Parts: sequence; C-alpha cells; structure tokens
Amino acid sequence: MKQGDRQTVMDIHEILKYLPHRYPLILVDRVVSLESGKRIHAYKNVSINEPYFSGHFPHHPVMPGVLIIEALAQAAALLTIRSENMEKDNGQVYYFVGIDAVRFKKPVIAGDQLVLKVEITRQLKGIWKYAACAEVDGQVVTEAQLMCTARAI
Repeated sequence: MKQGDRQTVMDIHEILKYLPHRYPLILVDRVVSLESGKRIHAYKNVSINEPYFSGHFPHHPVMPGVLIIEALAQAAALLTIRSENMEKDNGQVYYFVGIDAVRFKKPVIAGDQLVLKVEITRQLKGIWKYAACAEVDGQVVTEAQLMCTARAI
C-alpha cells in the first residue's frame, strides 16, 4: 500500500482492526515495515491537539514518557499479532506485562514524529520479549525492554 511517497504496511484503518485501543489511546498511526517474527517500524505523529498536552505541561507541552512506552507496546502487539497470524477479534487481548531498562533521553514535543522500532528478542510459553526504541529525527528519545502476552477476555 502506498501513502504519499512512503511505503505503508498497515494504515490506521487496518491497525484499528487489530488493536482494541481507540482515541485517545491509539498511539500507532502507521506501520511502514514489518518483518514477521522479527521487527516492526511504525509512526506516531505527535500533534499539539493531543489531550495530554493541556496538563503535561501547559507552559511546556511534553509527551508523557509512559505514553511513549505504550506506543512501543502497541507496536509490539501489532508485530506479534501479525507474526503469529492471530485472527482479528479472536477473543484475546494483548497485555503489557513487564518493562526493564527504560531510558528517556530527550523530550518529545508537539510536531515530532515518533519512529517506533521494536524487535522480538525472545518468545517462551506465551510471553514475548522485545527490544524497543523510539526515535525523533534519527535520535533515540526512549529505549526499553518490553514483555507482553495474549490472554483470553
């Protein structure tokens, strides 16, 4: 799928078919690369219209770090759902179950485009581990090791 001059693997309409999140907590706008069982690259466009900017912080709006981590976890969910050929609406939800080695290196502000990069590092007994980083303009702003699992709802 082409969108402008960038390759799009999943647009927002397809992302919404796989993730249960909705506004204001859908934090992946587009998937531009997905290598099944290995890695994903996705975008989150950060707008001044994001609801959290009015309170974090009104005089100097900064995207909360926990939401950057959530965006990375959503990208990880998309990677695993597609890699494992999980069906849409399969009665499961993908939970974020652990986080290690988090580093916030630079603030993310309105107008930034977060490039979400997630790589599967291990999968054992229904738990997936990932190396994740978010970049803005080629610079790492956040990095973490994530753990997630799928559970019946």
